[in-house]
Amino acid sequence: MILDESGYTGFWQNDKTPEAPGRLENLKELVKALENFENLQGFLEHVSLIMDNAQDEEDDKVTIMTLHAAKGLEFPAVFLPGWEDGLFPSQRSMDESGLKGLEEERRLAYVGITRAERHCCISFAANRLVYGQWQSQMASRFIDELPEEHVEVLTASGLYGGGMAAAANPASVGMGSDLHQKAADANVYNSPGWRRLQARSQQRGVSQPQESRNMVIDMTASSSFTVGDRVFHQKFGYGEVMEIEGDKLVIEFDKAGEKKVVAKFVVGAAQANDVPF
Repeated sequence: MILDESGYTGFWQNDKTPEAPGRLENLKELVKALENFENLQGFLEHVSLIMDNAQDEEDDKVTIMTLHAAKGLEFPAVFLPGWEDGLFPSQRSMDESGLKGLEEERRLAYVGITRAERHCCISFAANRLVYGQWQSQMASRFIDELPEEHVEVLTASGLYGGGMAAAANPASVGMGSDLHQKAADANVYNSPGWRRLQARSQQRGVSQPQESRNMVIDMTASSSFTVGDRVFHQKFGYGEVMEIEGDKLVIEFDKAGEKKVVAKFVVGAAQANDVPF
């Protein structure tokens, strides 16, 4: 009410400068942030706490934020996880807004990348646990849109995704700094987070998910599907098999578009109602 009655929102709506859309987005984020607090005092105390932390630059720290919240900020190193089709770009955004939604997601990708002053690390998962089910993931289409001359591919051997997101040998990639070398030498399967996941799973008696770092397309495997079959995938829904590459299928899904998935992750459309997903 204050923003509207004071004319401040209208001022930026009528402003034709390139900064105006960003200012309006900031106002929306402000109103959204206020919804998480019971009163203005609580919000101001929260902001004060953040400002105190921001002024303390003596210790190394990691700032976690959304892409929207990162607008206008810059950091020496930026890490962008979860770049997978359906997650980023968001499948919901594409389903609801089509090409317009995809372009908005692409703009967010640009915002994230340009927050980095020296180093930007983009990562994706070959398999992700979604609602208790392991699902095969495809690298975000935005990765292959990046200019190759400015990208160093550090993907662990065996991960797939096509184009620059496909498997690459880190030893063949030139490392220009210690930061790049540390990224290349990183082993996710020996990280503290991975070890905690293994320990908790063992305590609960849950079998460990098979590591995907050595996953490759088995060209000698024969799929039970044929080109033209109607199939069902838990995440992408119904679709039609367009191509078969060993144990991997290229499927044109009714809503999600073309995806490449391992055959074991789909069932025949006629069997979909019988499978306890």
